[in-house]
Parts: sequence; C-alpha cells; structure tokens
Amino acid sequence: MRIIRLLKLFMLRVAPLSAALLFLSSASPAEELKIGLIPEQNVFKQMKRYEPLGKYIESKTGIKIRFVVLSRYGNIIDNFKSMDLDGAFWGSFTGAMAIKKLGIVFIARPVEFDGKSAYQGYIFVRKESRINSVATMKNSVIAFVDKATSAGYIFPIAYFRENGVTDINTYFREHFFSGSHDAAIYAVLNKEADVGCAKNTIFERLAAEDPSVKNDLVIIAKSPFFPSNGMGLRNDIDQPTRAKLQSVLLDMENSPEGKKVLDEFGAVKFIKTSEDDYLPVFEIAKKAGLNLATYDYTN
Repeated sequence: MRIIRLLKLFMLRVAPLSAALLFLSSASPAEELKIGLIPEQNVFKQMKRYEPLGKYIESKTGIKIRFVVLSRYGNIIDNFKSMDLDGAFWGSFTGAMAIKKLGIVFIARPVEFDGKSAYQGYIFVRKESRINSVATMKNSVIAFVDKATSAGYIFPIAYFRENGVTDINTYFREHFFSGSHDAAIYAVLNKEADVGCAKNTIFERLAAEDPSVKNDLVIIAKSPFFPSNGMGLRNDIDQPTRAKLQSVLLDMENSPEGKKVLDEFGAVKFIKTSEDDYLPVFEIAKKAGLNLATYDYTN
C-alpha cells in the first residue's frame, strides 16, 4: 500500500511537469511553412518576386519558407487544407473569404512605392475604342481575371449593377476569365477583348515596362481601395511562429539587406494587418449581390 501511495504522489508531481513540457514543445516555432501564392501574374514573375522575400525570412528566423503558386485564385480556398498550406499571401477577396471560411489570421501586408498599402480595380479599354461607359459596353467582349478577385471581377460586377446591368451573360456578347491580371490587360491590348478588368498595381507595373500599355489603353472606371495582398496564417499556427514572422516583416525597412529585398519585392515596408482592413471587400461583395458564405467562386 505504501508503494502505491508513493507512486500516486510521484504521478501527481510529474504530471504538471509533463504537461508544461508538452505545452512548450507545441509552442515552439515551426521549422518550415508552406505558403500559397495567388496567380496575379504569370508563375515565373510571381516566383521571381517572392523567392527573395522567402530567403530573407528564412535567414532571419530559421524557418524555411516554401512558396506554392496556385493555378487560379479560387484554388487557394479549395486546396488550402488538402495541400497542407500553412498560410498564403491572400488577395483582398480571397483574404475576405479566408477569414470567413478558414479563420485565417493576418499578420502583415506591404506598402507600395506610392506609399499606399491598398490597390484599386481598373476597368479599361483601348484608346481608339468607342466605349467610354457601361451604356456603350453592350454587346462587347469583356475580360475578367477570376471570380475570386476584387479588382478582376467583384468590383466590375458591383459597378455594372449600380449602372443597371444585372446579367452579364445577356448584356455582353462574350465574357471570359484570363486567369491573371497581366493576361487581362494584354487581352484588351491585343484586341482579344474590348473591355478589361485588373488591379492598378499590375497595370501600372506593366505600363512602366511596356509603353503600349500606357499609350494604347485608357481607364474608364476605378474601384474603392482594397487592402494589398497580405500574409495570413492558419489560426492554429503557434504564437511564437506568428510573432517571429510578423517581427521580421515589420522590421525589414530598418536594415540595408531588408531594404534591398523590399525593393526587389516592390514595396517600401510591411505594416500590421487585421480583419478590419477587409471591411471594404465585404462592402463591395454586398454591392455585387454576393453572400461570401455561399458564393460559388469557381470560373
């Protein structure tokens, strides 16, 4: 009996220590994170932009960052769990859906060279086009980006509804999804579409590289501002990992090495991001007549 009492006493003393050790091990930072990227540009440009950032994070945290470019925007919602993604650089609309559907926790987003950490949607046509309003778009061909983009679909649908167009299938002669913002821009430039929709950051980046984008296209409508693509992680990623990543991103502007990577990435710094930043996206979705809980975002 004495031995049994001693064993019980031993277990009572050891159990709290074991629980504490288990907590500490589960709270230790991750060794690798698999981060999804939406296809806002072609895959080669996208990886070229993000890989230096991933290497920088790894050098500062010891956490290996493995980027995966998804084949289309909606895939980042569809395949987040099946592909074992730990986080992503979410677009504004996929980010809004991720908050509602996946409980994603946002940690940071970039500030562009113009000092903004937000972007707009553009609707544009060729300069020689007769189209200058929704009324003159009837029976034209329009290039969207993807049904899961604010700039490339949700804003235009809201804009058309505000201007009396509730059915794009009957109003336009044809509509199609280009899959990326740069593809939508070149679809109009190359006369594959009469009207195009894309985010201003990609439009202006291409305009700086290709004079024909600047000289031959004209913007006829602009959206409200939406938050730039932000990094958001699974809500069960441990706090030490989230804090480490956020700290490294927010501190990049304070080191020469960090500034160089930021310059390659196309930003001046990262800032904190939260669910509240996505309120303009929830509002534009409402104007477009969408319920995020039931929205069919497949093209």
